[in-house]
Amino acid sequence: MKFLLFSMYDAAKQAEIAQIADKAHTSAPPGRKLLATYVCLGMPFANVPRNTLVSISVVEAESAEAMAAATYPLTLAGATIWHVPVMELPAGGVANVEKKMRSRTG
Repeated sequence: MKFLLFSMYDAAKQAEIAQIADKAHTSAPPGRKLLATYVCLGMPFANVPRNTLVSISVVEAESAEAMAAATYPLTLAGATIWHVPVMELPAGGVANVEKKMRSRTG
């Protein structure tokens, strides 16, 4: 399953968070794969506190345990992380996916 991970942390902790994230991603536990990471260069959400950095990662994980093994050290360092499950939709094929989903619920 794919997830978006929204990570927020104080800019003063950037060096510490970066080291932990590098270690977590280079030695990812089985069942977890980092696909991409982006760091927001502006305020991505309303009311984000000043001097707060926000990064967004796209991760594929087979279990909650695999996800927690990589993100728990970041939370201990002070990062707030949201795991948001997402569904990948094919370009030009969203209507067909929606039709399949509708037929399963009705």
